[in-house]
Amino acid sequence: MGKPTGFMEYERQSQHERNPDERTNDWADYTLPMSAEEIKQQGARCMDCGVPTCHTGTEINGVTTGCPVYHLIPEWNDLVYQGQWKEALKREHQMNNFPEFTGFACPAPCEGACVLGINEPPVAIRTVERSIIEKGFAEGWVVPEPPEKRTGKKVAVIGSGPAGLAAAAQLNKAGHWVTVFERHDRIGGLLTYGIPEMKLPYSVVKRRVNLLEQEGITFVTNTEVGKNYPVDKLKEEFDAVILCGGATVHRDVAVEGRELKGIHYAMDFLHANTKSLLDSNLEDGNYLSAEGKDVIVIGGGDTGTDCLATSIRHNCKSLTQFDIYDKKGSIRDALGNPWPQYPIIHRIEYGQKEAASKFGDDPRAFAVMTKKFVGDENGHVKEVHTINVKLRIDEEGNRIREEIPGTEKVWHANLVLLAIGFSGPEQGLLQQLAIETNTNSTVKAEYGKYATNVDGIFSAGDMRRGQSLIVWAINEGREVARECDRYLMGATVLP
Repeated sequence: MGKPTGFMEYERQSQHERNPDERTNDWADYTLPMSAEEIKQQGARCMDCGVPTCHTGTEINGVTTGCPVYHLIPEWNDLVYQGQWKEALKREHQMNNFPEFTGFACPAPCEGACVLGINEPPVAIRTVERSIIEKGFAEGWVVPEPPEKRTGKKVAVIGSGPAGLAAAAQLNKAGHWVTVFERHDRIGGLLTYGIPEMKLPYSVVKRRVNLLEQEGITFVTNTEVGKNYPVDKLKEEFDAVILCGGATVHRDVAVEGRELKGIHYAMDFLHANTKSLLDSNLEDGNYLSAEGKDVIVIGGGDTGTDCLATSIRHNCKSLTQFDIYDKKGSIRDALGNPWPQYPIIHRIEYGQKEAASKFGDDPRAFAVMTKKFVGDENGHVKEVHTINVKLRIDEEGNRIREEIPGTEKVWHANLVLLAIGFSGPEQGLLQQLAIETNTNSTVKAEYGKYATNVDGIFSAGDMRRGQSLIVWAINEGREVARECDRYLMGATVLP
């Protein structure tokens, strides 16, 4: 390593952020770039740890730790420290087709597995990753690289999220003709319509899509295979098909009053807002506005945080976020959550920072379960009734939430956003193609193989594994491309 004592000399510094009071007045990126010298110091903090665990992704107790795309993290950290930015960019792209997507929006399980994180703040891996790719684009180093030869084989990729885009990029490199079908009007899947503009600007997605188009990939929007594009035509025109449609069936809150007006899925709220913003800067009014409303977000994850940030920019009246889990400690539990597991700790994300700046306090209420919704005379939600809960593990290891008597509470609300995730993929296309599914409704296709029960049809990403991370989607997209290439050619040139 270029700086063996860097981790002792420099403190961790993650991405700079704009002032919350300022940034909530617009939809621009809420972060600020860091200087080359700052990034050099962060790269220098990477230890000569011998057996780096940051770049090998796995799951421990159902939670991801390390990097699922096996990023060459120690290598490009050192290269940045040495000032070899262009070489660092090559190492980034070697294992990840889209380091800008993970650099902007990945929760960085790599940092949870950082050896330095055992007793010090971990290396700011995601910040360095993002800085490398952004410098690459700024310097003009990221250019189209179309394949020299074409195989003549044609592959259809259904879905243009990170898994679909990664599969398309890799298959195109192998020389196949790739067509990506997207049912919405813009490419990107949840990258475009599931992550708000201030967190992952659409320009970042579009910049990469433009490159993929220049490399020879065909994108077809406003086209839903199985509805306005027949599956028979799909089978006739393509030599192989890869299903990357995601897991988009919403989880719901099955309680009294759920049918009331003013209760919406978080993703519907975010999708409509981003589409209206990109179409007309919100001037067309085709979105769910939180302006002047008492907003309650049910769900403590990233999507719930995105709903907070969006509601604030709408100028909501008040804002509360329900988290069914207890408030975590500021450091990981050495016994229940040891390194290298992803740290299950109390985090204050950008949306909570903005809410605290505007309303004076963190908007979250912990260990809260919704019991019922109450409406007004017009059938619109006006109250959310809750009770506090505690988690108990029974003798069989089952997690049971017990209600705590005397903790009942009534909250005023006229906009409720359900941000509790997704239960699995939609079944219509899968049924038309006669694809076998697992008991949880995901596509039955072995990890590492990705082949379905139907010859020539593969599946990857959330549609196969269930709701997961962007970085797992990229991992599976790359791997399914390898297996599809092997199917088409008898052998594969892809990693």
